[in-house]
Amino acid sequence: MCTTPPVGTLITALAATVLLAACGPTQHTGSADRTPVRIADGQARLPVPKGKGSRIPDDFNGDGHRDLVLGDLVKAQAHADDPGIGIVYGSERGLVPGARQLITPSGQGAATDGQLPALFDAEATCDLDKDGFTDLVVSTDPPYDGQGQPPVPLQILFGSPTGLSGKAVHLTVPPAARVGNDWPEQPVCGDFDGDGAKDLVLHATGGHLTYLRGPFTRQGTPRKAGAPIQSPGEVPTGPAADVDRDGYDDLIVRTTQGTGPSAVVFGGPAGPTRTGAVLPSGIDVALGSFGRGKALDAAVGGGGPPARADSSVGEGGTSLRYDLPTAAKGSLASPGSILDTADFDGDGLSDLVSSGSRLRIFQGRTTGLSTRATTTVEPPATGTSRVVAVGDFDGDGRADLAVRTYRSETKDTVAVFPGAKKGLVSAEPAVTFSTSAFLSP
Repeated sequence: MCTTPPVGTLITALAATVLLAACGPTQHTGSADRTPVRIADGQARLPVPKGKGSRIPDDFNGDGHRDLVLGDLVKAQAHADDPGIGIVYGSERGLVPGARQLITPSGQGAATDGQLPALFDAEATCDLDKDGFTDLVVSTDPPYDGQGQPPVPLQILFGSPTGLSGKAVHLTVPPAARVGNDWPEQPVCGDFDGDGAKDLVLHATGGHLTYLRGPFTRQGTPRKAGAPIQSPGEVPTGPAADVDRDGYDDLIVRTTQGTGPSAVVFGGPAGPTRTGAVLPSGIDVALGSFGRGKALDAAVGGGGPPARADSSVGEGGTSLRYDLPTAAKGSLASPGSILDTADFDGDGLSDLVSSGSRLRIFQGRTTGLSTRATTTVEPPATGTSRVVAVGDFDGDGRADLAVRTYRSETKDTVAVFPGAKKGLVSAEPAVTFSTSAFLSP
């Protein structure tokens, strides 16, 4: 499930002792760890820079530089509680791991019936109240007795000149915007009605979606919320994008959390109400401009036949649908089923990142994606590696690639590869650090 979505050169020696030896069920090419360009010092905590507001995505402190959300952190001990969500703040030269913030249920959570949540999961980011500071939507575990409609599990942390600040507030979902007894969750941000304010789409029951129109108040209340809208599925998937270039954001809606078909749902004055192209069955879907038409294209991972005889279980080929909704067909022999898209070389076309047994980037070209124009990314540590974000963290007009390599519940490495005109991304990361930095005071 993806976005769109989520570096650069580090300005000072900063975050965590890097854990470079690793092993795991899925390994990348190369058996020995390579020495990273720079390793940040985990004890050098720095203040979050103050900003004045911006329109940059994922800019919680509004200083004009993109920040990184880490929803999965290592623990002090293998069986310890989930430590929370980590935020690494950006600068004019890229991410600064020393300028970091730990978001925890006990520290920032809002109580439900007098009970604080036990967990926080990062779900979506956008500027919900139009103040120039990105906000973070998290899911929680509110108490529920099993009777009637369950409480809303979503809370909002609002951005500010000093980053995410204060206590979270409950997202208000009016009863009229709900249907059935499912949890209203899986939020997707987007301007689906074209009014310039960010809206939220949530899961609802029985082939419906809940649609909340922004902007939102600082108490978590939407400007307007009507009856649930009919949908070709119940699993909204982000990040949203204006697929047909008509000024309204659109989104992917899936029929199931696992492998299954999905469809493009187009926005309009009434919100995301029009079903467009139906996409083939797969595990993940990513939208991008891969180079064969004016509209956006879709890549569906894990739904086709295996890329090769020794492919990992569940990793099939990638199906392509160009120039939605007309959807000319294509395919890639891809070893990964988890997909992300971004423009790493700055040529105006999206490139496709496929992560699985290998981490590969397929270059967007005027003729579309091709296996002949690929880059294999080798993280500086062996283990199970997944993309945590793609985005332009250093402000050079090219997207960067942030990858987390997991060794165990107490050891990991995050590496950020800058985008490059040649080769799509630099061979060596600009900075590496461990999320264990968030465990230190």
